[in-house]
Amino acid sequence: MTRLLIGVTTFALAAPVLAEDSSDPIIIPIHNWSSQIVMSNAVGQIFEGMGNAVEYVSTDSQAVYEAVRLGDATLELEVWEGAFGKSFNAALEKGGIEDVATHDAITREDWWYPLWTKEACPGLPDWKALNDCAAKFATPETGEKGRFLGGPVDWLKHDAEKVDALGMNFTVVNAGSAAALWAEIAAAEKDKTPIVVFNWTPNFAEAVWPGEFVNFPAWEEGCDTDPAKGPMPDKTFDCGNPANGYLKIAAWDGMKDKWPKAYATLQKVSFTNAQIAEMAKLVDVDGMEPEDAASEWLKANEAVWKPWTE
Repeated sequence: MTRLLIGVTTFALAAPVLAEDSSDPIIIPIHNWSSQIVMSNAVGQIFEGMGNAVEYVSTDSQAVYEAVRLGDATLELEVWEGAFGKSFNAALEKGGIEDVATHDAITREDWWYPLWTKEACPGLPDWKALNDCAAKFATPETGEKGRFLGGPVDWLKHDAEKVDALGMNFTVVNAGSAAALWAEIAAAEKDKTPIVVFNWTPNFAEAVWPGEFVNFPAWEEGCDTDPAKGPMPDKTFDCGNPANGYLKIAAWDGMKDKWPKAYATLQKVSFTNAQIAEMAKLVDVDGMEPEDAASEWLKANEAVWKPWTE
């Protein structure tokens, strides 16, 4: 048998060459909780290592999505579903902002108590049991009602609406910062005072103060907007927050053209619960400045982030 050999020309497939990034600074917003500040500095330092200029700007954590959409900020590294999903989705509908990536981390944000509180209110974590124990959480500020210490007002957790919807005998008092929440828990720990506060995961607190989230009626889509959703037929916010929420990364849709190399790296960024908790711990427990904590984390985790830049 005669074999007919046909000449084949082979072409080497070169990797696409990205255009050079703009010399203009990448604007990274900073908010009022430690993991977001450290993460922002860490990613900013990665961009700087790639030759980019970076500028950090303190920004409201709800208004930031409009800022990103308009290009006034370049990206947002911690889009928490429970706290910011509504603002993020509203910006997506308008256009100008992209859903760039989703972290490996799974989030939860809701009412929480340290385990010593369960001794005073043994029916926990059920929300009805918590309400029956409301008097044990009363303070001079709240009179006969229990105090729930919420996060900063701009986190928009709708705790007062939840209290109203479920008929709870609690008054919502908002802390001025995440640090104020930790200070309250630490103060309560000294004599094991019952306390219920807003908390979230991932953060360092779960390693320092073992505790549990309150079990409210399960979240269902529309619970925050449609009275027909949830157990109370004429109320919204009659449910807990999502128990397995996303943590996303958003970016201005002009970033990929203006800073293509940085954008390609941003698409690969992903942190786990443990990594985010460690970032927060470096500031909230170890007392480091956020930029130093970011440098420390990057130094200890080169195997995690260097592949993002390749």
